Amino acid sequence: MNDVSINIKDVLKKYTMVLALIVILIFFHIMTGGKMLLPQNINNLISQNAYVFVLAAGMLLCILTGGNIDLACGSVVCFVGGIGAVMMDKDISWVLAVLVMLIGGILVGAWQGFWIAYVKVPPFIATLAGMYAFRGLSNVVLQGYAVGIDDTVFLNVFGGGADCYIPDFFGGGSINMTCVLAGVLIVVIYAATVFKKRMDAKKAGYSVGPLSADLVRTVVIAAAVIWFFFKLAQYKGIPTSLIWIGVVLLAYAYITSNTTMGRYLYAVGGNEKATNLSGIDSRKVYFFAYVNMGLMSGLGGILTVARATQAQPTFGQGYEMDAIAACFIGGASAYGGEGNVFGIVIGALLMGVINMGMSIMGVEANYQKVVKGIVVLLAIVFDVLSNKKKK
Repeated sequence: MNDVSINIKDVLKKYTMVLALIVILIFFHIMTGGKMLLPQNINNLISQNAYVFVLAAGMLLCILTGGNIDLACGSVVCFVGGIGAVMMDKDISWVLAVLVMLIGGILVGAWQGFWIAYVKVPPFIATLAGMYAFRGLSNVVLQGYAVGIDDTVFLNVFGGGADCYIPDFFGGGSINMTCVLAGVLIVVIYAATVFKKRMDAKKAGYSVGPLSADLVRTVVIAAAVIWFFFKLAQYKGIPTSLIWIGVVLLAYAYITSNTTMGRYLYAVGGNEKATNLSGIDSRKVYFFAYVNMGLMSGLGGILTVARATQAQPTFGQGYEMDAIAACFIGGASAYGGEGNVFGIVIGALLMGVINMGMSIMGVEANYQKVVKGIVVLLAIVFDVLSNKKKK
């Protein structure tokens, strides 16, 4: 009986934010009379928050190094998005514009990473300077005006316009079968991966948890994935922005879990002095984290201007806070060394659900900010109390 109670406590602690997301979804579903979970709103939840998933993936690497953040990413989103919009407005190829936006983001990340890693300017100060500088440069690039984007290929590829969805290759009825089959395929691949890892661990002589735990987890995740893709299939199918989100999340899940640099990020955040003494150059780790943040800011800029079909000098305001909030709500430690991609997915979804739910209910924007602030504070308090118990 004690073992069962301990397991339940462990599950509740490990999946606190997942349970919170489910409770909040049910709450808004009831309060909005079922509107919250309409297929179109599920689609909007992903499309409107694509930048949060992307920026949070980059922000996670910064936070892992010791609770460090990047305050400039919202301004960089506006800056690179503005450059790309101006280029396309001058009839320059969208492919070249995309490359320039991504390279621009990387260069900005390298600039900030240099000051942080090699000059030892505190990340908060270096990126605060960047926030002001690149916001000003955004206005210079756009000359204070909105610049429209009418390149339909660019918009369709990156999630803007009416046709930015994967077409249905099977049928064309009220249900997008391509979307449904994609969900089934993802579930099959996920289940195969889980049980292959389990078998490999057994062969290698490692201890594995009870099979029932893996089965329950797999069934729950499979049900959630099938439900999500079925909802999308009832609207227009898979938005292309979801493809980019998936690519980014899978890439960063691999980086943090299966690469040497991923282990270095956790090591620097856990104990930087010990990491340096072991022969790892923490400066390169910091530099890598902020270059990655720049790359994600570049992609965030692309997705933002594609979604809006234009670039404006005000774009990106508050984006850095949404990314930081998604990381901390998703379990990234304010002290560094803890956090994962699954957590930021939950954090980004939680913030998106709160935003959309309150918008549908007609809650004033100022009160929405109050609620988001309280949610972030509660997540940080939970992290602080958890660390005290460990000590």
